[in-house]
Amino acid sequence: MDREELQRLVEHISEESFGLPFKHEARFNNRLRTTGGRYLLRSHDIELNPKQLEVFGYDALIGIIKHELCHYHLHLQNKGYRHRDRDFKELLAAVDGSRYCEILPDMKRTVKVEHQYQCSDCETVYRRKRRMDTNRYVCGKCRGKLKKIK
Repeated sequence: MDREELQRLVEHISEESFGLPFKHEARFNNRLRTTGGRYLLRSHDIELNPKQLEVFGYDALIGIIKHELCHYHLHLQNKGYRHRDRDFKELLAAVDGSRYCEILPDMKRTVKVEHQYQCSDCETVYRRKRRMDTNRYVCGKCRGKLKKIK
């Protein structure tokens, strides 16, 4: 899908689902990583993640476009356009837009536990992502001395 096709698709969905015209620019942004799309408040443009279309297909893209159009139309009408606002939630449900987009397979984060500490008294094991200063911290259960085991 090229830029013109995307622009026509967004304009069509805006007219069809919202009954309002989309008068700004819609484009793909390859730099988007953790989001399906975004609505730009200053320029009123919509940017979409092309990887969502490639990986999850046309229906996922339609849901993301409806989500961003909810932000767009509510912002232009001076209504609550943020995710937490009632206006946004109601409009999103009315047009059957997606609340969240799927996480891309290459974006799934795995938490890697690198540091393990053990209390020398009660032998409780603590797993941490970051290194701890064992001279400064003690066991939370018995206040015993911690030692690094891994």
